Parts: sequence; C-alpha cells; structure tokens
Amino acid sequence: MNEAPAGHDPDMERRRGQEKRLRAAWATPRGWRYWSAVNNTEVGVWYTATSFAFMLFAGVLGLLIRVQLAVPDNDFMTGPFYNQVFTLHGTVMMFLFAVPIFEAVAITIMPQMLAARDLPFPRLSAFGYWCFLIGGVFVCGSIFFGAAPDGGWFMYPPLSTDPEQAGIGADIWLLGLSFIEVASIAAAVELIVGTLKCRPPGMRINMIPLYAWYILVVGVMIVFAFPPLIAGDILFEMERMFDWPFFDPRRGGDPLLWQHLFWIFGHPEVYIIFLPAIAVVAMIVPTFAQRPIFGYSWIVLAAVGTGFLSFGLWVHHMFATGLPAVSLGFFSAASQAVAIPTGVQIFVFIATLLLGRVVSSTPMLFVWGTLAVFVLGGLTGVMVALAPFDWQVHDSHFIVAHLHYTLIGGGLFPIVAGIYYFFPLVSGKKLSDRLGKWVFWLMFLGFNIAFLPMHVSGLRGMPRRVFSYPEGLGLENLNLVSTIGAFIFAAGFVLLVLDVVRPRRGQPYADTNPWNAGTLEWLIEMPGESWGVRSVPQISSRYPLWEQEGLARQVAEGRCYLPDAEEGRRETLITTTIDALPVQCLRVPGPTFITLWAAAFTGGVFVFATFHWWFATLVSGILGAGAILRWLWTGTAEIPEKPAKDIGLGVTLPLYMSGPRSVGWWAMFITMMGDMAAFASLIFGYFFYWTIHPDFPPPDQPDPSAGWLGLGLVLLLGAWWLTVRARGRNAAGSPGALRGALALGAVLATAGSAALIAAAWLPGLDPTSHVYPAIVWILLIWTAVHGILGVVMQLYCIAGSVAGRLTPRYDIDIWNVTLFWHFMALTAFLTVAVLALFPMAV
Repeated sequence: MNEAPAGHDPDMERRRGQEKRLRAAWATPRGWRYWSAVNNTEVGVWYTATSFAFMLFAGVLGLLIRVQLAVPDNDFMTGPFYNQVFTLHGTVMMFLFAVPIFEAVAITIMPQMLAARDLPFPRLSAFGYWCFLIGGVFVCGSIFFGAAPDGGWFMYPPLSTDPEQAGIGADIWLLGLSFIEVASIAAAVELIVGTLKCRPPGMRINMIPLYAWYILVVGVMIVFAFPPLIAGDILFEMERMFDWPFFDPRRGGDPLLWQHLFWIFGHPEVYIIFLPAIAVVAMIVPTFAQRPIFGYSWIVLAAVGTGFLSFGLWVHHMFATGLPAVSLGFFSAASQAVAIPTGVQIFVFIATLLLGRVVSSTPMLFVWGTLAVFVLGGLTGVMVALAPFDWQVHDSHFIVAHLHYTLIGGGLFPIVAGIYYFFPLVSGKKLSDRLGKWVFWLMFLGFNIAFLPMHVSGLRGMPRRVFSYPEGLGLENLNLVSTIGAFIFAAGFVLLVLDVVRPRRGQPYADTNPWNAGTLEWLIEMPGESWGVRSVPQISSRYPLWEQEGLARQVAEGRCYLPDAEEGRRETLITTTIDALPVQCLRVPGPTFITLWAAAFTGGVFVFATFHWWFATLVSGILGAGAILRWLWTGTAEIPEKPAKDIGLGVTLPLYMSGPRSVGWWAMFITMMGDMAAFASLIFGYFFYWTIHPDFPPPDQPDPSAGWLGLGLVLLLGAWWLTVRARGRNAAGSPGALRGALALGAVLATAGSAALIAAAWLPGLDPTSHVYPAIVWILLIWTAVHGILGVVMQLYCIAGSVAGRLTPRYDIDIWNVTLFWHFMALTAFLTVAVLALFPMAV
C-alpha cells in the first residue's frame, strides 16, 4: 500500500489548487488594462472615490458661498459668478454625490453582504461608472469656462428656458445630468436584480440584511423617480433647442409642469439619499450593540412605507405656487405622515442600543451624531410641512438649514460612519480611531455652528440665492458665525480624507471580522481577494456569523458552494426570489474596454448635442450603438460548453437559463418599468395641460389624423403579435419560422412608426405654435422611437438565430425582446387612445 509522504496534506493541496484557480479567474488586470476591470471590488472603489472627489469640489464651492455671505455688501464674487457657484454646488451635491455615493458603496459591499462572487451584470456597473465620470466632469468643468448653469439646481423656467436669459449652462445642466441619470438607473437595475437573485442558499427574503432591504427599496424608488425628471428634461431641452412651448404661457405652456415633474423626482430623491445612509446605521448599530436588531420586521415595513409615501410629497415644495386649498391640505398631511415610518426607524435603533451593551467606537460616534442632527432636521421638516409656516420661511435660509440638517445628518454622517466601519473590507486595514475622534468633533461642531444659526437668519428674513445683503438687518453676526462653522466642518472632512489616503505600509492588517459583526460581509479575509467570498455558504439565520457555529471556518476551507473555478470562468450563484433556492450557476463576464467605449460614445451624443454639433452627435450615436451591440453580442447569452455544473455539496445547477427565471429577463422588466414611468410622465403632461385650459385640445389647432393613428397602432400590434409568435416558433424548433416572423414584424414596426409620425405631419401640426401640437408630437416621437428600437432588437434576434446563438434551448434573447414588445404594445395603445379617443370624449 502506498503511503503519503510525511507532511503531505491532501485536503490542504486541494484547497490550494482551488484558490489558485479562483485567483486566476478573478484576477484584476494589471498595467493600463487595469481600467478594463469590471468586478465590484474595483468598480465600487472607483465609484466611491470619484463620488467623494465631486463632493470635495462641491464643498469648495460651498465655502466660496460662505465667504461671500460672511459680511454685508461683499464683493468677493460678482452676482453672475455667484449664481453659477451656488447652482453647481447644489447640482453636484445632489446629482454627483448624494445619490451616486450610495450606489458606489452598495456596488462595493453588496456582493460580500450576500456572499456572492459579484453582482449579476458587472459590465453594466462599469458602464454606469464611466457614464457617471464623463457626465460629472462635463458638468463640473463648465465653471472653469464661465459656462456653468446659473438657474439653481432645480432650473425653474421660464428664465432657464429662455436662450437669451440662460446661456449654454442650462443645456450643460440638462444634457449632462440626463447622461448621469443613465448611470443611476443602470446601477439601480444591477442592485435590484442582485438583491433579489444573487442571495446565498437559505437567505429567504425575510432574512436578508437590513442594508439589502434598504437598497432594494431605494433601487425601486430610482426606477420610478428618475424617469419623470428625464421626461421633464426632454420637454425642457425641446423648448430650448427647437422652441416647442411646453413652459411658455403665451403659447399654452405652463412653468408649473416643470415643477411637478422635477419634484416628483426631487422629493423621493431626499429619501433616496436618506434611506441608504440609514441602511449603514442599521448595520452598525447591531454590531456595536452586540445583539440582533430589535424589530426587524418593523424597520423593513418602515423603510418600504417611507419609500411609498415619498412619492406623495412632491407638492410639499410647491406650497407657494397658488395651489388650491384642498391640495395644500392633502399634501401637508402626507408630508407630516412620512414622519411616522421615519420615527419608527429612529426608535428601532435607540431600542437596539438600549437593549445591548454598546461598544464605544468611531463608527458609533458618527451614528450618535446622525441621530442627533437628523432628528432636528426632521422636526423642522414637520414645521415646513405646515403650509402657513412654509409661506413664512419659503426661499429663506431656514429652508437651507433644514435641507442641510436632513441631508448631512441623514446622509453624510452615516456615510462617514460607514467609511470607518467598512474600510477594512476595502483595504484590509482600519482607519485611525484617534484621528476619527478629531474628525467627528470637528465635523459635528462645525456643522452645527454653520447651519444652526441659519434657522434664525432665515426667520429674520435672509433670502436664499442672493449674493449680497445690506448692513443693519441683524444678519451680520449670524452669517459670520455660519461661515466660521463651515470652515471648521471642512477641516474635519479634510482630516478624514488625509486619514484615508495616507500610506499604510507599516500598519498591520486588521483581524478577520474586526468588529465582531454578525453578517456575511465579514467573512472576507484580511486582505481580501478579488473573488470576494471563498465559497458560498448555506444560511439559516439573519446574523449567521453569530448564530451558525463554525461557518467562517467552513467558508474559508472551501466546504460550501462554488469552492472552485475548474473551467477558469467567473461564476456566481442565482437563487429564487423568495426562498433563495439555488437555480443557476451564472457565468459573469470578465474585464473589457467595451463598456468604456460605449459610455464615451454615448456621452458624446449628449456633449455634442449641447453645442449643436449635429454631425458629431450622429457619428457618436452610431458608434455608441455599435459599441453597445458588440457588448451585448460578446458578453451576454453565451452558450456554455456543458449544460450543467456541480457546484459542491452534491448540487448540480444549469449554466444557462432564460425567461422569468433568468437575471436578464428581470433586468429587462425593471428597465421597462422605468421606461413606462417616463412615458407616464409625458402622459401626465398632456392631461396637466387639459386641467389648466378650458379648451384643450384648442379648437383652432388641427388634431392628429385618427386614420393614421389607427393604422400605426394596428401595424405595431401586428409586430408585437409576430414577435410573440416568433418566440413560440423558436421553442417548437422552427428557426425559419422564427426569422420570417421577426423579419415581417420588423417591416410592420417600421411602417407603424412611420404611420404615427405621419399622423402629426400630414395634418400640419406645428409644434412651435402651441403646446397642444408640441405634446402630441412628443408622444408620437416617443412611441415611434421605441418602435424603431424594437426593430433593432428583432434584427438582433434574427442575426443570433443565423449565427447559432439563438436556439430552442438557448433562447434568452427572444424572451427579452418579447418582453420589450409587451411594453411597446402597451405604449402604442395608450398613445393612440390618448391622442385619438380623448379629444372625442371632451
């Protein structure tokens, strides 16, 4: 009998081989190819660092504002430049920091928290990051050329829509932020699908970490909140570029429509910022209380309730616009009602801390600061929810103070707590506790010194958005104190940045799970590997590191699911949405530059359109479309070399899935829900004009041709039916019938889209003459463009069938295209119903 040599450990050799193959499969590219990385361990860090860079830029602008307002009659800045500074300060803080930072942190830590190797669409995350970077640099760089937007971060018309009053800065704001919103929605799709489908086996929906619950709620909020702003941006830019009068009262438009669309986005955005930050608190509090969260179900319901109620509060920002009293009463009550779920969350944290034995730490310092500052911001929020009080303080520094107490107390302080808490996950080392205490007290004291006096100055009449004020109003000392506080706060933040970026070569790595937390992200070794978790565990509790004995050792030894990468591919588990039963071993794509090129060319469309360079816009659009198609062709719907794989523990899973069980189908469904939200916002615009005009449609304006509308609808519904039939023919093993149905469907879709355009073109609807033909044209263009996009998808499926990528067994593309056409058919039906049938009804 052969005996193993002395010191030979077969189990250790097996583990070393597995780790070597995993390390090779998940290796981060080196040199200049480093920027082709797509996995969360790299993209999440880029995203976070870039978000903070934009935040520092906006912070410098904020300090310039405070210098200008420190003394009366100051000439530190001119009025026009001050307008650019305060507009860009608010824009960058809201669009380039507050929302992106939550997505950045979530992309970084969510895979570890769910014990997943990566999120399901790593290239989508990378694409979103490059869109964010390009758009952010474009918007921020405008101030160095004197071309920054100057109409406030809300860009109210009619001044902002008038090309003579607002220069190119308004276009930079509109098109630059529209491009950035692409990044936000892309990240939201990634995070929703990741939370629902990439959980470890056993982690039922009622067992996921609270952070994941919050991210799921906020991801859904983004899908429904950002599209109304995109719809508003379309109307806004069409007025600026082509003189379509959506906000011009002289031709039937109304500036209030912009306010409605903006604040339907803007008020949920406050909670889109607040909820992910509170999610960080929800992870820190149990860790340092050393006990499970008290009232898990209550806090989940509160998070969902906050997200739901936030969509009913947008008129909270429009109390001074002359709305009917009944509307004021309803929205005032809704604004106060949202304090209930918010209060539940605060009380849950306090109860957990009281029931536990709190361990003192820097992250907990910032949690205490969060609770103190946000509660005060919430109290002033209830005050301004009362319409009579809001009328007194509207557009004063009281509102500035309330906004910053809410967003910094509810947003920034928790983020800084999260930096100290999660920093070992990223670098393997802790930040300095001694410096952390200095950072906290400088930030906490500086913040309150800066913004607490603004409540008083606002009540004394200090207006927002003014660059100077005279002596003798009793505002001098208050403004000077606020300026001093702002610089103290900035000093604390600079100290934090220095602590983050300082060299740590001699500092030892932190222990594994340095805070003795109970959730899965702390399974990671110090320093962590790019593969994330060593093997995917079976979960049976909400705090598995506390309640599942020996789990960390089993994971580290590769005794759970997916311990190896035998084929050298990046893989992660896909589980069912509710019960987290494993259903697929998903192959995720590796490094590529195609996402960078796709973002660059797509960004070129927005940048070139800003300056009306139409040929460059067209070329960039074609190149961008080509890059996206190549990305889809080479990085999705890959046919595996074998149908299934043994993932360990005696479980074998398929490598390919399509239809509602696949992550691609879920991504398409979520994306189309956002698309329908934008379309619904345009429909909202149509009926908004109907409510403000006694005769809408106006009798002196031609109506779109009912005959052409009907023909367009019939043709588009025919294209939809043929697409559905093509999916059935493919499943039956008839590739010829699939291609024929799709080809005929593409012809019908093209003709149907043309018929819709003809319905407005032939009767001579002039979109510059009145808002009625303008909104008709917008709805028809929206539907026709979606029809042509559907044609591209149909042709893509034909190409896939010819190339052998689309077969009866491997049919994810036709499933996703059919899902798109379901939404397309609904869009066409609603468009024709509104434009052809509604005028008859009135």
